[in-house]
Amino acid sequence: MSTAQEEGTVFERTQESPDFQELRRRFRSFAFPMTVAFLAWYLLYVILSGWARDFMGAKLVGHINVALVFGILQFVSTFLIAWLYARRANTKLDALADKIRHEVEGEAK
Repeated sequence: MSTAQEEGTVFERTQESPDFQELRRRFRSFAFPMTVAFLAWYLLYVILSGWARDFMGAKLVGHINVALVFGILQFVSTFLIAWLYARRANTKLDALADKIRHEVEGEAK
């Protein structure tokens, strides 16, 4: 076996590198909690729609009820999460990802 085969593939070495592990940690520290929070928020909407009909049907202003406001807030929260992720990626992920990419591309040559 050659030395390169003993050390693993470029992908395996990259995956085990401290930079890649840090990138995964940074990504997961945002993605997992945000996913849980969004799913909880969505399930609250679904549960209230199914079992708290009087509350969800309560009129707020004119023909606008609580259910409509919650539904619109689902869209707002989706765009907010996307915006927050883009900001986080620009500040905490992209530079490290570029560094890793350049190292992998340099190894491949």
